Amino acid sequence: MTVINIRNLGVTLNAPLFSRLNLVVNAGDRIGLVAANGRGKSTLLRCIAGLMEPGEGEVTRSRGLTIGYVEQEVPSMLMDTPFDAAVLEALPVDRRASESWRVEMALESLEVPEALRRRPLKQLSGGWQRLALLARVVVTEVDVLLLDEPTNHLDLARIRQLENWLNALPRDLPFVIASHDRAFLDATTNRTVFLRPEQSQIFSLPYTRARAALSEVDASDERRYQRDVKAAQQLRQRAAKLNNIGVNSGSDLLLQKTKQLKQRAEELEDSAKPAHLERSAGTIKLANRGTHAKLLIALDDAAVAAPDGRLLFKTGKQFVCKGDRIVLLGSNGAGKTRLVAMLRQAIENPEAMQAGIKVTQSLALGYCGQDLADLADADTPMRTIVSRFDVGDQRARALLAGAGLSVAMQSRPIGRLSGGQKARLGMLLLRLAQPNFYLLDEPTNHLDIEGQEALEDELLEHQASCLLVSHDRNFMRAVGNRFWLIEKKKLVELEGPERFFVSIGATG
Repeated sequence: MTVINIRNLGVTLNAPLFSRLNLVVNAGDRIGLVAANGRGKSTLLRCIAGLMEPGEGEVTRSRGLTIGYVEQEVPSMLMDTPFDAAVLEALPVDRRASESWRVEMALESLEVPEALRRRPLKQLSGGWQRLALLARVVVTEVDVLLLDEPTNHLDLARIRQLENWLNALPRDLPFVIASHDRAFLDATTNRTVFLRPEQSQIFSLPYTRARAALSEVDASDERRYQRDVKAAQQLRQRAAKLNNIGVNSGSDLLLQKTKQLKQRAEELEDSAKPAHLERSAGTIKLANRGTHAKLLIALDDAAVAAPDGRLLFKTGKQFVCKGDRIVLLGSNGAGKTRLVAMLRQAIENPEAMQAGIKVTQSLALGYCGQDLADLADADTPMRTIVSRFDVGDQRARALLAGAGLSVAMQSRPIGRLSGGQKARLGMLLLRLAQPNFYLLDEPTNHLDIEGQEALEDELLEHQASCLLVSHDRNFMRAVGNRFWLIEKKKLVELEGPERFFVSIGATG
């Protein structure tokens, strides 16, 4: 049964985000929506939800359809509201007293701990805030779910929990998910929409298989385009020869034939369309200064503690060597970010000796934190580059443009940039620092799939040495060649990440 019918939909903001989009959402559809940052995913979801009017086309919804839209950010008016109260307020006023039990059921289904249920949302992590928005939709018993980047700020355990929750929904309940998490899309969807400015592509397949099918379509389009261009060139060459013969011989028949060949060539050229070329959201490139040292960091039973002094774990004897790409695994709160912070301090401030940590003197650090806290909201990208590095204004503007930041964005306060734009600015700062060792804490946060794959390629191509924390399973599998797990207050080495994924049920 069709619940939503999208016909010839189009939205243009400076440039077309998408056009002539036709999509039917049927009962039981689990649709993944894929596009680069800023290319229309959130806009399309808002059009489907009825919160925005498209520039062209229409969205038809079945009579009485209730749509639950989970946006990316918590509305500011909810931040002071306790978790359970924020969920209760999603119900109509006249139903809150009699149906408050729905709140308890929603919180139980999402495994929200009792200790968090009465805390204001502003005191909770971004992950719990996201689940609060989802719970607000759950209690209203919707007919269709629209989820915009639902895994943002979630750790692997919570991502696994969300996957299980979505897969346990009634089979006829459709949902549309905009996401950059490739493993999450594979685990939850059965259709994939690649949103494009001109001709979006739709496959009845989960992401990875759909991506392979898309590559075949694009390759076929490219071959067809090259054939048409070549055929048009050959027609024009033949027409030129006939024209010369016709002029010299005075043959009207040959001149008429020349005209027909030119017309056919023009028709081929007009109809020939090049294969889709994804407009880059900005290049990601890294640098590797290089070092002669083979041993970069030595850990000798260093103690990693929480801010309140409570021991989280001890490292035992561990070594970070040149070429190591170490993935740090562990449950939320195990101490991953605390270890990253300790290593950063030991590298940047070697005079402040830290017990159990020795760093080679030639180490040049490239650091990327999950909250991009090194970027000042009031500063501008241009001032940030010029003040930190010895580059002139012209070079700075070229670098920023290459990273996907237009001239207008370069003088805009960083706080007004999107998460994806901030992430690409952070990656540019990493490149200009020319490190020989990277500390990466959730580096794929806010990066689209193109950005994730570019970062993977750069780390591998430069044979970069790094220690990273991530909740992106595809990224960890692609990049890591060593894996450390924080387990039972110890740091142990694994052959791969799969044991940890299995332990939390996140095997996708």
